[in-house]
Amino acid sequence: MKHVSTWTVGSVSVTRVEEQLGFASFPPESYFAGFERDVLDRHLGWLEPNHYRRETNQLITSVHSWLIRTGRHTILLDGCAGNHKERSWLPRFHQLDTPWLERLRAAGAAPEDIDVVLCTHLHEDHLGWNTRLRDGRWVPTFPNATYLFSREENDYWDPTQHPDAPEEPIRKVLYRDSVLPVIEAGQALLIEGTHAIDDELRVEPAPGHTPRLVILKLDAGGERAVFCGDVLHHALQVYAPHWNSRFCVLPEQARSTRRRVLEHCAGEGALLFPAHFGAPHVAAIAAEARGFSVQFVPPSD
Repeated sequence: MKHVSTWTVGSVSVTRVEEQLGFASFPPESYFAGFERDVLDRHLGWLEPNHYRRETNQLITSVHSWLIRTGRHTILLDGCAGNHKERSWLPRFHQLDTPWLERLRAAGAAPEDIDVVLCTHLHEDHLGWNTRLRDGRWVPTFPNATYLFSREENDYWDPTQHPDAPEEPIRKVLYRDSVLPVIEAGQALLIEGTHAIDDELRVEPAPGHTPRLVILKLDAGGERAVFCGDVLHHALQVYAPHWNSRFCVLPEQARSTRRRVLEHCAGEGALLFPAHFGAPHVAAIAAEARGFSVQFVPPSD
């Protein structure tokens, strides 16, 4: 099993850096709102063995980062769950001790090489490696990087902006160990609306899963890609875009955004780089009479 794999989009290199690959914390019936067993059954032929295990009725999901190298930037998109983080409410991400940093180095990038970090949203499995524990303190993992956060997403989770809100885990723990240290170090840039990283990369709002999740669009010499974060959690949603995950906070917007992203990929020939699809992790999307279909794209290395 490869923990590091690379795709090429035009002149841009995109490398998947895996933190973990395994079973989702919930069966499909409770993972997806509106789940229909017959949809899953129709697709068993390709779902097994990389996306679903029939014997135990378990979805297979990945947690990984995307390392994107252009001629000007070395970008890390989504920092997985991270090591030594208190996540007792989600055992899959609790007090991990993984070799993710070693895998990043194996991909050819030391933490000091990263100059942009983009968090698609502020959930446990997308920003843990923003920081690491050093001498008992959480410090930015990437000392030379500008960290991009959606301002609206940040404002939603920032506990100081919601003093009367219940102290749910993301505000009470995650924000303080994985976002606030970056802000205090002066490395955060809060972005609004559409934001260009350079001529090839553009950040766009894609609300629904969270109030202001963002996606990253790549256009390199006419070859295109979309890094969609949690707009889709599982490849089966390509065939059932009306299914939301149990974690989507704005259901109608989540469905609308998901369909919009799929339509863009199908219409523009843009490869889909999701955050959690099983192997081989990257997909080409086609429009069909009854919706969409997926064809997986193996890495180029």
